[in-house]
Amino acid sequence: MKSYLEYWTEVAASLFSQALAGEPELVESLPKPLGAGAFGFAATIAGEVEGRFSVVLDPAILDAVLVGEGMDQKAGWGELLREAANAAAGELLAKTGKKCRVEKFEEITGESKVSRAFQLKAGERSFVILVRDDVRAPKPAAQPAARLDDAPAPEPPAVLSPGINLLLDVELEVSLRFGCKELPLGEILDLGPGDVVALDRNVADPVDLIVGDKIVARGEVVLVSGNFGLRVTEVASPRKRLESIRCLF
Repeated sequence: MKSYLEYWTEVAASLFSQALAGEPELVESLPKPLGAGAFGFAATIAGEVEGRFSVVLDPAILDAVLVGEGMDQKAGWGELLREAANAAAGELLAKTGKKCRVEKFEEITGESKVSRAFQLKAGERSFVILVRDDVRAPKPAAQPAARLDDAPAPEPPAVLSPGINLLLDVELEVSLRFGCKELPLGEILDLGPGDVVALDRNVADPVDLIVGDKIVARGEVVLVSGNFGLRVTEVASPRKRLESIRCLF
């Protein structure tokens, strides 16, 4: 199984080339000491894969104005690296099925150990980026041997009403609901490019899978080959799922 670091490397290389000025290239290199003023960020990963992942950058990178003219370069790098950490967690979940998320993201000044070193090549200049990866799958706890009489009784299969088979090939449109927000009409009319609308749902909360106006399932958003997907964690009963199509007929 690929490590979190390997997924981060792929995501970061793509993200840096798209989001930074001049389309710089991220390549692996030998570790080099960083000068005074080195800065970085650390992500705490939680879930079935957990640990700490940190990135420390060459202080000279702040003079290159890679994240955009007129922007706070350090803050811009923080947002970019946060996005890379979240995307790497999403890729690991999509490819391996192991749940993980960025639980905490904070600024740091350096690291005593390095797992891998990179150079960010931007035109004629290059900048050192040092990475430390302590993200691992926790060791499973020893489980007592199961007894036959401890095995739970299998649940009876759901029974559909007679004639429902006639509807099983009907195509329905489903949608994901990330959250909602009530706004006065005046605020809606004032919306413009760059405005941010805060929804009523935390990023760690499950999203809703909607058919008609009914919630039929909930789950976690994942990335699947560059597209959004849903990993289902909760499912409504068959009867409630059938109720969701009443408004469509």
